[in-house]
Amino acid sequence: MALQNEPKLVFPALGGFYRRLSPCSYALIRFATGAILLPHGVQKILNTPISKFAPNIAAKGLPFPELLAYLTYFAESVAAVCLAIGLFTRIAAAIIGIEMLIIVLLFQWQFGYFWTVRGYEFALLWLLLCIAIFFKGGGRYSIDRLIGKEF
Repeated sequence: MALQNEPKLVFPALGGFYRRLSPCSYALIRFATGAILLPHGVQKILNTPISKFAPNIAAKGLPFPELLAYLTYFAESVAAVCLAIGLFTRIAAAIIGIEMLIIVLLFQWQFGYFWTVRGYEFALLWLLLCIAIFFKGGGRYSIDRLIGKEF
């Protein structure tokens, strides 16, 4: 039965299906945000030595390019896994969100919005997802919930 303020379903027979799977939707979003980022980190770790990645960071005038390169590899691998499974969720979301903000502003802004021309579209989406996840935390289906602590 629909609540008074809820819109009526076009296909009312799907109401039970929606109610059953609705609690899983946030976990799916959190998992996908981390899991889709992970291959980017694995690719960097396996194919791009720090000595080749750090000059890209230095070229933007950022300090400590080697340290920032290691932090990038960490964010896109360890923090991505943590986000996907919901472990240290808020910390992982903050780390990835900060990285994405820097990518948007310093590395992709000049190319415009669309990712097909190296624009910031995809990094902006990750940033916005990480902001939302940061405020929500791990959620019902997370390791944080299982251990009873959120950071």
